[in-house]
Order: sequence, then structure tokens, then C-alpha cells
Amino acid sequence: MAELPYTSSGSLTYNNGDFILDGKPLRILSGTMHYFRVVPEYWEDRLLKMKACGLNTVETYVPWNKHEEYPGKFDFDGLLDVRKFVQVAQKVGLYVIFRPGPYICAEWDLGGLPSWLLADQNMQVRSNYKPYQEAMERFFSKLLPLVTDLQYSHGGPIIAVQVENEFGSYSDQVEHLVFVKELLIKYGIQELLLTSENIFGLKRAAFYQHALPTANFPEMGDGQKLFDLIREWNSAFPLMVMEFWPGWFDHWGQKHKGLPIPSFENCLMGILDAGGSFNMYMFHGGTNFGFMAGANFFANSTYKPDITSYDYDAPLSEAGDITPKFLRAREIIFEKVLKPSGISKLPDIPPNTPKANYGKVLCTHTMSLSHMLTYVKHDVQVPSPIPMELLKIHGGNGQNYGYILYRATFPAGKRLEFSSLPQDRAQIFINGLSVHVIDWRNPDLGIDIECNKDANTLEILVENHGRVNYVEFGLNMLNEQRKGLSGYVSIDGQKLESWNIFPLEFDKEFVNNVSQCDEWEAISLSASGSPALFRATLTIPDLPRDTFLCMKGWSKGIVFLNGFNLGRFWYIGPQQTLYVPAPLLRKGDNQILIFEQEASGMSVEFLDAPILDENDERHVEDASKEYPTGS
Repeated sequence: MAELPYTSSGSLTYNNGDFILDGKPLRILSGTMHYFRVVPEYWEDRLLKMKACGLNTVETYVPWNKHEEYPGKFDFDGLLDVRKFVQVAQKVGLYVIFRPGPYICAEWDLGGLPSWLLADQNMQVRSNYKPYQEAMERFFSKLLPLVTDLQYSHGGPIIAVQVENEFGSYSDQVEHLVFVKELLIKYGIQELLLTSENIFGLKRAAFYQHALPTANFPEMGDGQKLFDLIREWNSAFPLMVMEFWPGWFDHWGQKHKGLPIPSFENCLMGILDAGGSFNMYMFHGGTNFGFMAGANFFANSTYKPDITSYDYDAPLSEAGDITPKFLRAREIIFEKVLKPSGISKLPDIPPNTPKANYGKVLCTHTMSLSHMLTYVKHDVQVPSPIPMELLKIHGGNGQNYGYILYRATFPAGKRLEFSSLPQDRAQIFINGLSVHVIDWRNPDLGIDIECNKDANTLEILVENHGRVNYVEFGLNMLNEQRKGLSGYVSIDGQKLESWNIFPLEFDKEFVNNVSQCDEWEAISLSASGSPALFRATLTIPDLPRDTFLCMKGWSKGIVFLNGFNLGRFWYIGPQQTLYVPAPLLRKGDNQILIFEQEASGMSVEFLDAPILDENDERHVEDASKEYPTGS
């Protein structure tokens, strides 16, 4: 006998196509905001702006890889205080849709999965592979008890919880979804369960007997097909767009993308006219701080890493500012939903946070890569190169993020060859001189060299540019996202053996040690083009304000402000500034550390507005097929 469609036993239920809460119909008007992409001091401001737009719900993912840096090492403080975020949402008067994954996609490194899973060379993520199940359960056993008393049935704001995420785009093994669902229930989840899929995934991994199906789409042409399928399964199911995309994200070397307001308003009105509920993904994007930006792999192209900004062309900008899209959404929601239900006025819109132009700041000191390496805690010797995830450090759990330097010596030679493509960007140095760069745009496996000395030093600095979080058309690549070098490296056909590996993780301890040491040198006017650290000081005489760090004149690297990793910069664009929230600054001196991989500038500049759409025209790639609408 066929299983009956899912029926909620939580506070939020449904009847005749409507959500029901406390015995009354509820139209869910939701927006996505990720607590881990926004400094905690600004959570309430952003949530109040959601409320002022007419929303009644906020949705968030949970990034497993940030909460469990290594197995059993958990962090739920500060930027990661998910319990506090849910409590702030309740204070503001918003319901919460909770999406704990454990896979979240989200343009986030490995889709939120911890990279230490890949230390197991047999790992099969998003499956019922036993070690993956055990790791998942350990995480859920810590995470879920933090929020179970914040469910609506316990007086909290959480009204729904998602089972995994877009699973049908990855696999048809619905038995894994059953396992995830059972874990959620085991650790205290009582509210309505739902899934989230596009049309391909909805058909491939139907799960409507276990959770409410919801749809992901950017325009009503696609949306109507999804709505029709959901209603075929059960005419009583409410129509919910879990991911209505009001914008889109950016890749390095491509034009800044988004969704024009006419297209945005047509889709929003179409959803509401169909009687549907929605969640705008993203309503406020925030920032991919640190090394957390992920990447995509499209069937018609190749690896595409995401930029630091997650502005998303969303109704609230990366800095939380009101946009024309916000104002139009507010008008539509008020006229089509709130006014007919008897609401005569929306809350006043909170003001934007003040911005400051602090001007140019000169870099005063530098530290060479060789000096930096003396502060690397783990120097690993191996017979042949291995990726960072397989290093026997951190209890055998490998290196998560950052850079990894491989060093070997060789006699005279003319041809350097790799057995496999470095992942993701390799700078090659011979006797300290830069000779070549290999990456997804320049996938050379062999280069000509001229080394006539009897003894030479080869150094290969590989940047982990972000693990793939989404692979198009169900291609399974998540288990292969190991970064650095694999296979062998040869000179004139002779494999190089005996390697030293230096994991440049740029963790808090490393950054603190190098920032406080006395091995900095004053910058000369002829700064080197080799990788190096640079130091500058921004002095603020009064209360700090939000600002934008402009990296024009620099090449490629990362920036730390008072020890906080702001993220990557790269001259190819489209992003030319890094967002600096005021809470990261302090009155008085603020230390800036820049790791520049290639050619440095002499100063940086703090602006009062971002630059998110300026490319070096020599490096612009066509991205016309990467946005779901084709725009």
C-alpha cells in the first residue's frame, strides 16, 4: 500500500492548501539571513529591517564546518551563537525556519560539510556510509539540544525544520533522508519538517511521505511546474517557495550579477497571486568572511570560486542598507497580503548604519614568506605530495583552509610536470623566483624551465580557493574536494621524492604570533613581487563606523583586521573592496595585516561605499549560463 502524504504533528500544520498556526491560516513571508555571515552586533538591526519590509519569518542555515572545526571541537560563541540569533529573532517578533543541513550548499565551503571528513579516503558524504552517519549524529547531538526549547511548541519562534537540502540534485538515495529525519526527531525536533528542491531534485528524490515538499525557483514559469507537482502529490499541501532568488552570487573574474527589479517583482507577485508563501534567498546576504566562500562546478564550464562578498543583489545590501528592491518588496507585500488582512501600517524602516571614508593608509612593514614559515607549527615530511586534508596534523584530521607550501630539491632540468592538476591555484618558484601559475584558468600540467645548477629548490604555494558546494546535474564531486597537490611531480621525467610541506592555515594562533613578533622589516620603495605579509595601522579618533577596504593596486591575497579574517581580494574583480563592519574596529589604532601572493601595493584606502562590479577586462569570463534565468 502506498504511503500517505506527510502530515505535520508540530505546531505549524496545514489544511486545504493553507499553513495553520494556532488554529488560524498563516501566510509565511520569510527572508534568509545567515547569522554566520553577519557580525552579532548587527543581527537585530537586520531582523528589524526584515520586519519593516512586512516579513513575519527569518530562515537560516547552520554551517557544520564552522561549528565543529575538528571532530569533537565545537564552537557556538560570538558569530556562531545560533541560539542567541534565534532568540533575537523572537525578540523582534519573527518566526524562524531552521535549516541545520548538515549539507547546506549556500556558496559555502564544501556546502557546510567539514573538510576533515575527507581525511577518510573512503568517505561518502550525504549517504548512509557509517563514518559519515556517526559524524553527523555527533554534530546533531550537540546542535539540536541548543534550540529544541526554542521551538514554537515550547514557546519559541521555530515553526519548521528542514531535512537536508536539495538532496535530489545530488542523489536519489532517499534512505539517507530517512536517516536525517530520524536523527532530527531523536534529538528533539517536533515541529513541521520540510524539504527544499528544484524541479529536477523534486522528481528524483520524492520525500513527500516524510516531509512537506517546498520549491526553489527564480521565475514563475519554473515555479508553476513545481507547484503543480506538489499539488499532484497532495492537493492539501500549501505552496511554499523555500528559495525565491531575488538576486544571485558572483564568481571571481565575472561580472557582478543580480536580478532586475521588474523580474523580481513579477516573480514575487506571481507567488502571492498563486496563494503561495515564500522565503527570499537571500534577503540579506552578508559576507563570506575568512576562507569560507565556496565554489561551483557547472557541466558546461569548470570550477568557479565565489567572491568574498555575498551581497547577492538582495533587498538588504551586504552592509545591511535599504535598497530599491527592498522598497518595492515592501510595497508589494503590503498591498497584496498585509493590507487585505487588515494591517494598515508597517513599522518604520530603521536607518542605515553610518559609513566612513577613512582615506589612504600607508603600509609600513613587511615580512617575507620564509620568515612566515618559521611560525608554521607543523612541518611535515613526506615521500611524495599529498593534499592538505590528508596531512597527519590536528589528530590526523588534516588542514582545513588556507594555503599549503610544498618544497623539494632537484638537480639541473628543463621540464617540470604534474601528474594531476593542483587544486586550486599553484604558484611555482624555483630558487626563490616565480616562474609560473597553474589554476583552473591555466590548467598546464607541464612547463618548461631552464635550471642548469646542480642543486635547485622547488617551492609550490597552493591556495585552497574554496571547496565546491554545488555540482550541476547531480555530478558527484563532493568526496573529491581535497586541496593542494596529489600524485607526483617530476623533472625531465624523474619523480621528485622527499618533500617538506608547510600548512599555512592562518589560524588565530599563527596570525597572533606573526603580528606581535619583532621580525618585521621597514618597507622599501622597491617592494618584492614574492608572497609576503604587509602591515599597516588605521587610527580612528572617534566612534568607528562601517567602511570598505579598497584593495586596488594590490594583486591577490587575504586581509586581517585586528586579527579577524575579512576574506580574499583579487584584482580581476568584480569585487574591489572588502566590507568592514564597525564592530570589528576600535577607537584608536587598528592593525591591518595583508598576505599578498604576488605584487603588493604601498597603501590601502578606506571608502564609504563598496565597489562590487569592477573587473579587469582582461580577465572577464562569460557567466550567461550560470544564472537560472539565463540573465
